[in-house]
Amino acid sequence: MNFTLIQNNIIYILMESAQQLANRLREVILNGTWIANTNYQTLLADVHLEMANMKIGSLNTIGQLTFHINYYIDGVNHVFDHGLLEIKDIYSFDMPALETEIDWKMLKKQLFQNAEDLAFHVEKMTPQELDAIFVLEKYGTYRRNIEGMIEHAYYHLGQISLIKKMIIGKSEKMRNRRSVG
Repeated sequence: MNFTLIQNNIIYILMESAQQLANRLREVILNGTWIANTNYQTLLADVHLEMANMKIGSLNTIGQLTFHINYYIDGVNHVFDHGLLEIKDIYSFDMPALETEIDWKMLKKQLFQNAEDLAFHVEKMTPQELDAIFVLEKYGTYRRNIEGMIEHAYYHLGQISLIKKMIIGKSEKMRNRRSVG
């Protein structure tokens, strides 16, 4: 988030600090309620394997969207740890089958740990590091990529929230039909 300050006819753009970016990342994945009134950890807490795998029309499943966000967070962590960007958009939905409740719980655990790891990396960055090129110039700066990661996470959080409501609504409809019939 950028703020503009005009003083003595000079425009200053105040950028978010590394700590603020790290906090925003934690908010969307781990513990926040300010923007969406929920976060991944809270929203996914009562989602069981059947819900995670349930297909609603042509929409991605909750499991696929969870994998997708984790894929990107893990890929950016890899840049911090090894300096290499090895993820590709084309593979971001190539999720291994979630066959057991343990598989689903492990995916959620990985997402939450990867998010905390990324927030830890981000909060240690200097302003110069935030404004440095992210791997290649065509990808912009670290700041731009971190902000994009946060926006991307909120986008899919909204999708997961709606899909979850659709699944719950569908389940309630089926229960009502059974009790009437």
